[in-house]
Amino acid sequence: MEKKAIHFGGGNIGRGFVAEFLHTAGYEVVFVDVMDNIISALQNTKSYQVTEVSDEGETTKTITNYRAINSKTNESDVINEISTASIVTCAVGPNILKFIAPVIAKGIDARTDATPLAVVACENAIGATDTLHQFIKDNTAQDRVGSLPDRARFANSAIDRIVPAQAPDSGLNVRIEKFYEWAVESTPFGEFGHPEIPAIHWVSHLEPYIERKLFTVNTGHATAAYYGYHLGKKTIAEALKDTYIRGIVRDVLQETASLIVDKHEISAAEQQEYVETIITRISNPYLEDTVERVGRAPMRKVSRKERFIGPAAQLAERGGKFQSLLGSFEMALRFQNVEGDEESVELAKVLKENSPADAAIRLTGLDREHSLFPHVVKVVDDVQSDTKEAGQPRI
Repeated sequence: MEKKAIHFGGGNIGRGFVAEFLHTAGYEVVFVDVMDNIISALQNTKSYQVTEVSDEGETTKTITNYRAINSKTNESDVINEISTASIVTCAVGPNILKFIAPVIAKGIDARTDATPLAVVACENAIGATDTLHQFIKDNTAQDRVGSLPDRARFANSAIDRIVPAQAPDSGLNVRIEKFYEWAVESTPFGEFGHPEIPAIHWVSHLEPYIERKLFTVNTGHATAAYYGYHLGKKTIAEALKDTYIRGIVRDVLQETASLIVDKHEISAAEQQEYVETIITRISNPYLEDTVERVGRAPMRKVSRKERFIGPAAQLAERGGKFQSLLGSFEMALRFQNVEGDEESVELAKVLKENSPADAAIRLTGLDREHSLFPHVVKVVDDVQSDTKEAGQPRI
């Protein structure tokens, strides 16, 4: 019987990362989304292309054997598909997990297969599958929660692949970075064994992979975006050609490297090699990534477990250096009222309407007693003062 995968999110990451590897592994992919235009395009197109880009050139793959369902109008169909699938994945954004959980919960509850469904959230967030798992529990009848592991197993993952902004006429086709890493926990599957997907690196302990990726790739990428934005750069590649910005990125990643080496027993040499690889990757001019796209959603990116405050808080707890990370945090706070980015508008509102301490709590989620908190409040105060005095951010 053909293997079937349900993937929530028909966007570029879903089509260009997750679906590509599920397709290569022999799965029929059923896309689930609420965007009428994406679902319609997938339903009316038999194939699309994924073009992998590197400094060595381009390679194009054709993706076929997929279907698409609009969960907004055809929820019962989604439930039925989940009830007979092998794996459910998603790439919808951490804030959307609570919205897809109810239909997944119904699909899991309808399963009769002896092998549990594999559920893997492919989001840029620590413990995203755990978060989805909790939402699914919340939407499962109390007398069925105890037997949930009989019907589904939940594994956290760490994904690493840059998907730049796409050309307006690209349709379903996706241009994507050739390099990738997809690490997933193997232990939740127990005696059933994990799904056979060659692209996945199955690991028993995921945290080192998640933090190394988030605190190197995402921290470096966002740092280049926010400094680049405030210095008038158009793309990430252009920003990293600037020796000042490139130096800032290196300083920031030196701080996060000290945390990763100390906490996860990764050698300094190995982490430095990883840092150099990441800087080369995000400098790739062929990806044509804009600073606005990489910098979008600043409120999420300055939150407690994310790419700036996450490592800075841990470094503060360990007595390490975190000033360069606070510089990136400051530039993120100055990413206000950017056209097309609702969070940047909300960020400006939060900074305008709250005291420095209250804004710091609202944005970062730090406790007042945390050793990093006064340093964060100082940065918030500086940004608020500059905005009030000059009417615009400064660098």
